[in-house]
Amino acid sequence: MTQTRRTPETPAPRRTDHRTGHVTLAGAGPGCADHLTLAVARALGAADVILHDRLVPAEVLALAGPQALVIETGKTGLGTHMPQDEITALMLGFAQAGRDVLRLKSGDPGVFGRLGEELDALQAAGIGFTVLPGITAASAAAASLGQSLTERGRNKELRLITGHDIAGFAEADWAGLARPGAVAAIYMGKKAARFLQGRLMMHGALATTPVTLVENVSRAEERVLATTLADLPAAAARLEGPAVILFGLAPRAAAAQSLEAVI
Repeated sequence: MTQTRRTPETPAPRRTDHRTGHVTLAGAGPGCADHLTLAVARALGAADVILHDRLVPAEVLALAGPQALVIETGKTGLGTHMPQDEITALMLGFAQAGRDVLRLKSGDPGVFGRLGEELDALQAAGIGFTVLPGITAASAAAASLGQSLTERGRNKELRLITGHDIAGFAEADWAGLARPGAVAAIYMGKKAARFLQGRLMMHGALATTPVTLVENVSRAEERVLATTLADLPAAAARLEGPAVILFGLAPRAAAAQSLEAVI
């Protein structure tokens, strides 16, 4: 079914009962529409306005209702983007005009998605909101590897870290991550690959530690690159799309072959 998409210059339907709208902040999952929760799929069909990140794919946006005004608000890596204050202003403005707004983020809105900032703005403006979680990239990537993010006897914790923040490359508990058996999912880490490698090895991580990069997680063009910490920068340089780095994990088949070699 072909759906008509309004542009920001084409007003979405205005409520006539003068009520304040509602904002739903939701996760679209890593890419595949099959990973949407039923609640998020319903929200897509019901929303008057959808403000979505650039990584939300067309197959997910195709579930929007014909009445929806669909506006892209995201960015690519460290490139140009719509500033957060503009996104917040759009979200508040549409809700105050009585429209039901869906703020749709890739993955889970609570994982490096600025959810707290947007909730603070909504609360300050007296606008009601609902948060709908989504599958985060780390979970879907580990599933593609046939691996568990946590495993008895291997790691008692899982760390979700970012490769960079507003100040540049992001620091972390490198000593903790360098311990044998540690597992971390590193978001936005492609450009920080050499920095990550240096910090980890400086704190004692072995060069042979398995690292897997999963590009375009869960999508048809998904690519899995299994490597080691020693070769992480070279592997990251081969990637073009969005990726998550799974430190401490290898694809199940590769892990089994490594174990056989040791035995």
